[in-house]
Amino acid sequence: MKQLALQLYRFAVVATIAWLIRDVAVRQRIQGESPVTAAEVVSLLPAAASLRPDDSARDGLFVLDRAGRELGYIVRTQPACCDILGYAGTTDALVVLDRDWKILGLKIHSSEDTDTYVRDLTLDRRFLKKWNGLTWDAAADLDLKAAGIEGVSGATMTSMAIAQSVKARLKLSRDEIASATPLRFAWRDYAMLIVLAAAASMAFGPATFRHRWKRPYQFALVIYVGLIAGDLLAQKLLVGWSRSGIPWTTAPGLVLLLAAALIVPFTTGKPFYCHQICPHGAAQELISHFRPARFQITLSAPVIRGLENLPVALLLLTLIVALTAIPLDLAGLEPFAAYVIRSAGLATLTVAAVGLIASFFVPQAYCRFGCPTGALLNFVRVRGATDTFSRRDAVALVLVSLAALLNWKYLSVIVWIQRTA
Repeated sequence: MKQLALQLYRFAVVATIAWLIRDVAVRQRIQGESPVTAAEVVSLLPAAASLRPDDSARDGLFVLDRAGRELGYIVRTQPACCDILGYAGTTDALVVLDRDWKILGLKIHSSEDTDTYVRDLTLDRRFLKKWNGLTWDAAADLDLKAAGIEGVSGATMTSMAIAQSVKARLKLSRDEIASATPLRFAWRDYAMLIVLAAAASMAFGPATFRHRWKRPYQFALVIYVGLIAGDLLAQKLLVGWSRSGIPWTTAPGLVLLLAAALIVPFTTGKPFYCHQICPHGAAQELISHFRPARFQITLSAPVIRGLENLPVALLLLTLIVALTAIPLDLAGLEPFAAYVIRSAGLATLTVAAVGLIASFFVPQAYCRFGCPTGALLNFVRVRGATDTFSRRDAVALVLVSLAALLNWKYLSVIVWIQRTA
């Protein structure tokens, strides 16, 4: 039971960090730098006390009362309709709906347009009520001219831009929901299933079979998984999926690869992805195999201990980038994007080259001393009855605390704005 509890703790650490990254990403996408507040819709929903982002194609906000019950929903026209301009700029209009998805009214959240035009529009209450009672679909399909929606006198361009934005914004989300991609397997997904089956054979098959086919299999990994398919796990991918969602329907093979990379070490203790699938690990092992023994360097224990901290430091940097607005491309921290040569950046190519050169002298140098993705997968790997709560588990708890702090910092800004609005 102690071992199971420890493993569940480790999975909980990873899942919690992913959720915190996701939560911040959703809030940033929907609320941006100009958060909507519950106070703005009190005139339409008197019991409104707080807002909760909706992590769906609607990209709106649920309106909640003090008890956390849903009262309605808010959709904002910006930034989705940033190409629809009024006289002098865009206007961010709020479409407020009730629990039956019928429009209660429109509110102006912010505008880059001329102040006098916006003021004239807000004073014309008849214009803002034109959509009242319409359902989401009806408003998305609304013929503005047939519905008698005309520009407000003195602010024609501004008001018609809002009308067009409301229609376009609702139609955009409605069409996106309707066109959700069904689950489909392409050739590369079927190929990934073959790779996973071959990896399972190399991990769990008879020793004679594994020994005979090890080198040809490693060459195949480098050529197909690396250079042809480019389907590698990396921090860039993991953070991207945490922020934007897992592509279950469009890349099922890659999703299965991640699932296998996490589940197999958890249940068997074998580093499945790193040892049996990763083409960069295979390339390093091939280099070590064909390298003359006289070139191998033996590192001292203090040097090894120091270098082993690098993957943790890279994980820390990845976490900070994922939860803040630091403009750093995470692909440059690892060598994996270098296998897609046509689009690889200089930083990625440099990391790949340095890692391979180092592995010529120190076996699996990058895997041991530079790979944050490998460190993450190794963290969830079961180690048997002798496994205990260790320094890495304590470090993981520190990372969770940091992620929670960065998430809270963003959330606290939103709450402060809502309370002071």
